[in-house]
Amino acid sequence: MYNPVSVFSLMSLPQSSSTGSATLERRIGLRSAVLFNMLEMIGVGPFITLPLVIASAGFRLSVWAWVVGAMIAIADGLVWAELGAAFPRAGGSYAFLREIYGPDRAGNWLSFLYVWQLSFSAPLSIASGCIGLSSFLGMFWPGLDATPIAALPMLHYSNFAAAGACLVMTWLLYRNLKTVQWMAWVMFIGVMISIAGVIVSGFAHASATGGFQIPPMPALPASLAIGGLAQGTLLTTYCYWGYYNITFLGSEVRRPERTIPRAILLSVLLVAVFYVSMDLAVLPSLRDAAAHSAESALVRVRLVAEIAHSAFGTWAGYLMAALIIWTAFASVFSLLLGYSRVPYAAARDGNYFSYLGAVHPKHHIPHRSLVALGLVGAAFCFFTLTQVITMLVVTRILLQFFLQQAGVILLRIQRPELERPFRIPLYPLPPLAAMGGFIFLLMYRPKALGGLAVAGLIAVSGTVIYLIRARRLRQWPFARGSELKTGS
Repeated sequence: MYNPVSVFSLMSLPQSSSTGSATLERRIGLRSAVLFNMLEMIGVGPFITLPLVIASAGFRLSVWAWVVGAMIAIADGLVWAELGAAFPRAGGSYAFLREIYGPDRAGNWLSFLYVWQLSFSAPLSIASGCIGLSSFLGMFWPGLDATPIAALPMLHYSNFAAAGACLVMTWLLYRNLKTVQWMAWVMFIGVMISIAGVIVSGFAHASATGGFQIPPMPALPASLAIGGLAQGTLLTTYCYWGYYNITFLGSEVRRPERTIPRAILLSVLLVAVFYVSMDLAVLPSLRDAAAHSAESALVRVRLVAEIAHSAFGTWAGYLMAALIIWTAFASVFSLLLGYSRVPYAAARDGNYFSYLGAVHPKHHIPHRSLVALGLVGAAFCFFTLTQVITMLVVTRILLQFFLQQAGVILLRIQRPELERPFRIPLYPLPPLAAMGGFIFLLMYRPKALGGLAVAGLIAVSGTVIYLIRARRLRQWPFARGSELKTGS
């Protein structure tokens, strides 16, 4: 019989008198892996972006934005599946990049650079969930969007609420894993109720107002239609991210050669069904999405909550807002839980700051890595949601996804004898399609140079720090030939 308590046995470290001897155990099965991926994928994103996707892509193309986003996720997910099955280790992309580009060659630099960018992109992802959470709090605290400091009009009480939520999340995770597992399972139940609430409310509201009818739209030039679809797909892509999270816990997965690929593909397909259903359900109700898309986050939130309000009454609107706050909380909870492993794994491997490689002597969790990500995430809560999502998406695409998509092809060429328990079907089309999809999003994204500049700054600063460390530690490219061969 399936034991729900074991679903989130994700980070268990056996008791040990020495943190240096702590090891990870393989105890995550397929159902646990799928649920963990979905818990992170379904955050506050779809609830906030639903009106924005409809406004960007239009009523007719909004569903296609979710479908195209799912196709990109599947194409990229196949890359993660092959690499995750071949290298089932803690850290996910960190382990992949070291293997692809060589641990004693450029892989040492690129894996360090990946962890460095993750030190920004993971907190950005965490901050996006907390900012969305604070936006939904506006349903209960109407003054949350007010400015607390006259001299700093860009700050709002909602920023402080978001930062506070991030710190609370860090505090909740700073405890033994048995308690964390129980909380995660309870949160996942709330996530499923939230999605069901949006779908049921949407169709009930449509039925009460004359049936399911999509308002007519004027014909648009092809260039505008494609641009709108690209902008909408950029938002849906952000909502799908998280399908690869099980690879970060690769050293704790049972039968990883089968579990990791299946978990990735199943989580994308299941979440795609939820997202498309949500979009279809709310289409008749969000007739004014385009008119409200430029307004504040609080107004956009009310567009979704108003559906439940209209269908079932005032109490339902407040209940839906509360459920979505729950979902956002669960997503950030999952993000912090999973991403705290990556700096920890790199530090234990000697390729990142050793301070972050510690394991708590009582709770047996990577507590320093957890707290560091939580604090940086709280700081990013003082940006706007649009800024956070833009920096997150561009940085991840350029400094992580492209490197893996090109890397899986390079690995096939350089190491054809490598055992690959899962091989990408129709290779090399999926990695090429994933790269093409991401390039499509970047080309049509407005103000592209700003996001590229942020990613470039992170890449340059990380490279400079790596070179300083590499020179001191005599690592690539400063190691001598004999040192490269021994990996010293």
